[in-house]
Amino acid sequence: MNRIGRIGTGEERGYLIENLAMLLSSGMDVLQAVGSIKQELRSRFLKQKLGEIEESINAGFGIGEALQKTGLFPEYVTALLKIGEEGGRLDESLQVIAVQQSKNRDFQSKIRAAMMYPSFVMGLALVAGIGIAWFILPRLASVFTQLNLKLPLITRLLIGFGAFLSDYGFIFIPAFLLVIAVIGYFLFFFKKTKFIGQAVLFYLPGIKNLIREVELARFGYLMGTLLEGGLPIVYAIHSLQTVTSLVAYRKLYAHMELTIEEGGSFEEAFRTFRKSRRLVPMPVQGLVVSGEQSGHLAESFANIAKNYESRSDITTKNLSVILEPVLLVVVWLGVLAVALAVILPIYSLVGGLTASGSQSGGSP
Repeated sequence: MNRIGRIGTGEERGYLIENLAMLLSSGMDVLQAVGSIKQELRSRFLKQKLGEIEESINAGFGIGEALQKTGLFPEYVTALLKIGEEGGRLDESLQVIAVQQSKNRDFQSKIRAAMMYPSFVMGLALVAGIGIAWFILPRLASVFTQLNLKLPLITRLLIGFGAFLSDYGFIFIPAFLLVIAVIGYFLFFFKKTKFIGQAVLFYLPGIKNLIREVELARFGYLMGTLLEGGLPIVYAIHSLQTVTSLVAYRKLYAHMELTIEEGGSFEEAFRTFRKSRRLVPMPVQGLVVSGEQSGHLAESFANIAKNYESRSDITTKNLSVILEPVLLVVVWLGVLAVALAVILPIYSLVGGLTASGSQSGGSP
């Protein structure tokens, strides 16, 4: 239980569920299990929350209601625990939740891992470019301006940029980096505008497929496990909105919840949502509709999860292979532009000196 001491994130809350499942399956009482985990904690915040859970249990509440009061977990977690308590299968419910949260962490890590490589390469290229522009270009500019040559356009632009950085680099470079950071924050982290960054990612080859495959694997696994655990369909769909961070899918799940709550079906929900085919391919929609009509909806969702989890594994492995030549071309174009700007004037200078030597050698 040493990992539980690292508390504060969703991953660490997942470790709490895993330890509860392990202790309860061994036959330990709920109150004893909570107290045992509490002794291993270093986080004051979680110790306080577990103290509240102990108080609630001592007051006669179940573990589901006690966890619900703390606000540590989504509603579907506490709902599953309540169902497990009522059916005498609390340890099984905890194990289902632990596996589900572990899967969710795996799904999120796949996207982070896929984005880490291109982000690292482009960040390194940006640092190298800033270093060249700030420290080397001003010196090259001073050399080229002393040459009595007609310089190519790319060299004149390079000289102008180098002279600009020589005078204003201490202001421009920090401001440029700040603008990049602000744009990245608003595109991918700010709640009200991150849908723009997500829309951009949906148009990038490779990245788009990975995001959709990971989300469909999460969609199938969460729905399958929650329905298998006895959670009502509307409640299960509502839980999807609390798990996903993708705005487009959250809108789809909200539409599905409203449609089914009003007595409709999955088929109707897919048909009446404008971008359903883009988010959920037709074969997946057909599998869900077929499972709904045959009464085997949980099995259909489990098949979707299994299929798309394996697909996302393959895509994650292949993505770096696909992105590597693209990133190399981008970096190569930048290096080529600087090289041409430097070499062309030198070539012109050598050519001028050769012509001058030929004329002087041929004169009487």
